[in-house]
Amino acid sequence: MNNHSATRAARLLVLADRVERTIRRIGELVAWLALAMVLVTFTVVVLRYVFDLGWIALQESVTYLHGLMFMLAIAYTFGANGHVRVDILYQRWSRRTRAWIDLGGTLLLLLPVCGFILWLGWDYVAESWRVREASREAGGLPGVYLLKTLILVMPALLLAQGLSYALRNALYLAGVESALPATEGESARV
Repeated sequence: MNNHSATRAARLLVLADRVERTIRRIGELVAWLALAMVLVTFTVVVLRYVFDLGWIALQESVTYLHGLMFMLAIAYTFGANGHVRVDILYQRWSRRTRAWIDLGGTLLLLLPVCGFILWLGWDYVAESWRVREASREAGGLPGVYLLKTLILVMPALLLAQGLSYALRNALYLAGVESALPATEGESARV
């Protein structure tokens, strides 16, 4: 690899690191929503069964928290390699073969699906914003349109993470070993 190519690869890896660091921070912040969801659910149960009180907005907030947590943590989970994968063969393949599989899967499956969700969800979310959609329940939360915005935020974050992942795999296949850091127990089977 010549000096110009090495410089370009280093810049691309810096970009990938920034994207991944941003998504990792989002994931770490979103993890706190799990605690909030447990506390709100506990409050709803205590109010309902101990004090015979209930608020629709409080109950709906659990749904909002769950939606926020799920939709914003998908890219983080993918970046942390926590997504579902059938490892029967994958774990036995060489690092290079896995890089080809990961690159192909990202380019042929993940990125098109993210694009499709963005394309399909755009009008749906725009209409929700246009009417400032609110809960249909009396006393419910007013910002349904804000929650529906996650339909666009989720694939955008996943798209960014997927592009970073594809870039790392492509650079590795082009000979930049540092693009894919070795994972535990992998060094013997490069």
